[in-house]
Amino acid sequence: MVLPSPGENCQHIRSVRYIVLPVNEISRQQIETMKFVRFIMQNAALASAPKHIDHFSKFSPSPLSMKQFLDFGSINACEKTSFVFLRQELPVRLSNIMKEINLLPDQLLTTPSVQTVQGWYIQSLMDILEFLDTNPDDHRTLGNFADALVMIRNRHNDVVPTMAQGVLEYKETFSQDPVTNQNIQYFLDRFYMSRISIRMLINQHSLIFDGDTNPVHPNTIGCIDPHCTVAEVVQDAYQSAKMLCERYYLISPDLFLQEVNSNKKNQSVHMEYVPSHLYHMLFELFKNAMRATIEHNEGKTTLPPINVMVSLGGEDMSIKVGHRMSLHGWEECQC
Repeated sequence: MVLPSPGENCQHIRSVRYIVLPVNEISRQQIETMKFVRFIMQNAALASAPKHIDHFSKFSPSPLSMKQFLDFGSINACEKTSFVFLRQELPVRLSNIMKEINLLPDQLLTTPSVQTVQGWYIQSLMDILEFLDTNPDDHRTLGNFADALVMIRNRHNDVVPTMAQGVLEYKETFSQDPVTNQNIQYFLDRFYMSRISIRMLINQHSLIFDGDTNPVHPNTIGCIDPHCTVAEVVQDAYQSAKMLCERYYLISPDLFLQEVNSNKKNQSVHMEYVPSHLYHMLFELFKNAMRATIEHNEGKTTLPPINVMVSLGGEDMSIKVGHRMSLHGWEECQC
């Protein structure tokens, strides 16, 4: 083996460096070009969002009953059918509520929080539209769609507090009038109802077709329990509110629960419902009831209980929550 002289070695190294540098520069340029192209494509897609919103907002959301959800999930569950339906239905629901967002007062629309919410909805719409022309027979397409739904659901986790923050920013900055406030409240009611319906559709698809069962509720169909035991949900919501109440007030009222089943005497009340929805409603009612009970019985060593009556009739079911405001007065809420 003949070793190069020191000079030759240095020259060889310099020549290698001279050759490598342009390659690195080319790769950097390619990466930057790819980033720029991706940026242009993304912004072009977002720029076309108003056109898609105008198109899909012309359609009305499809009305769906609890029975339809249960029948599809238990008898006719087909991921392909669900995919074809959702890739049309979700853009309709997203576009309709975005049209309503655009009708809000300009001062509210320009708040950072509301603009953030708008951005989430536009991005979610564009994510769904990517599947409009894809092949439903391709298993990879179905898998990618399920992943996109989970990503959309996670993106919208903070919609409620973010929108509430936007309303607070608006009220702190601009003067108020009763008519505008009433219109905003009307919008918020519709906005949150729309959010619930969209998440319901996403959860049903994700939970039914991901191949896993809920160990806590193994008999659920998606997020719906066909035999939801109302008293158990009442107890769960009460215990959560009780823990929160004792953390702040160091005391909490007891629960007095009654069940009236006019269809099957002496049996617990069951119904087809989403347990998590019922839990959240009861949790909020219990928090309000506990706070009112404690504040109106301040200084007393014992507190009157919170009364809950679950009644099942021939056509409907009601839950009545009552708490004592004073020595002889009671306040009741019903859901």
